[in-house]
Amino acid sequence: MSASSTKNQAILLLQDGTVFYGTAFGKMGTTTGEICFNTGMTGYQEVFTDPSYYGQILIMNNVHVGNYGVKETDVESDSVKVKGVIGRNLEEQYSRFMADNSLQQYFEQQNVVAIDDVDTRALVAHIRTQGAMNCIISSEILDVEKLKAELAKVPSMAGLELASVVSTKEPYYLGNPDSDVRVSVLDFGVKKNILNCLVERGAYVKVHNAKASFEELEQFKPNGYFISNGPGDPEPMEYAVKTVKQILAANKPLFGICLGHQLLALANDIPTFKMHHGHRGLNHPVKNLITGKSEITTQNHGFGVQPDAVKASKDVEITHLNLNDESIEGIRIKGKPAFSVQYHPEATPGPHDSRYLFDDFIALIKK
Repeated sequence: MSASSTKNQAILLLQDGTVFYGTAFGKMGTTTGEICFNTGMTGYQEVFTDPSYYGQILIMNNVHVGNYGVKETDVESDSVKVKGVIGRNLEEQYSRFMADNSLQQYFEQQNVVAIDDVDTRALVAHIRTQGAMNCIISSEILDVEKLKAELAKVPSMAGLELASVVSTKEPYYLGNPDSDVRVSVLDFGVKKNILNCLVERGAYVKVHNAKASFEELEQFKPNGYFISNGPGDPEPMEYAVKTVKQILAANKPLFGICLGHQLLALANDIPTFKMHHGHRGLNHPVKNLITGKSEITTQNHGFGVQPDAVKASKDVEITHLNLNDESIEGIRIKGKPAFSVQYHPEATPGPHDSRYLFDDFIALIKK
């Protein structure tokens, strides 16, 4: 991989010592995180602002990123959550008359360090073979030995509790206060469009801090609970597992997505594990075992639930299966109004094949 000849050089160093040279994009500086890749062709701004990506440096598989600019409303949270971006062609010029800004200006405003002109195909092939690992991008330190020293300080994603970092500090409300469907949301890094999907179906929603107690959630007098997506390892989140267990004991309708799915599994003594390189993209095939139909799904997770433990559980039924690797994509709790999926049914970006799950949740509450 030859060094780039442009004046604003940037370097990407992986934990295993692999080095990629490219050019600086976004903010000049240095950033670290766990490397991962997303195979989606559109929706880059929604991806960058998804709180589940907190702590990660993202390779965008699509060759052109930034070509339709950025728009103030195309976000899943109030700021960019990725720690850095790696691209083949990160575009400063854009063509969309509705856009507010270029990706370059957006990254500068949001303090995002990125690297352009990287052979992302080679890099993704390397990650698929070697697995997820930490990395560092810099456009200010161009000495590989110095970068190695900086990278050595970065903690592993395994065992890292990040959900409480991205959670709302103060509770807030959405929807119609007169609705007879009231949902308490535990925010571990919830996406705005998940909340929109609940509100569009008539729910009045109160979004709580990750560490809110069951008693606090109950004060809203909800008739349903939503356990959100979020970043990091679910295993250290004992506080959240305790709350999920209390919701299950109260026999109230519960719906979990992504991290919420993993927490529901942990609350039923099913362990989670760190995946080799995770699932991130907009085209993952999942089979609904209840209906027999397949769905094209949006995914973003680096941890999963142990398949053997799910299959052995007397209390849990598998509802959805990944058709690529047979990982567990959905469960429901026998004798309880509680279910979860590993993927993202709100699908922003992505196909809306799975939005029926929000209808199922509302129906469960009304029943």
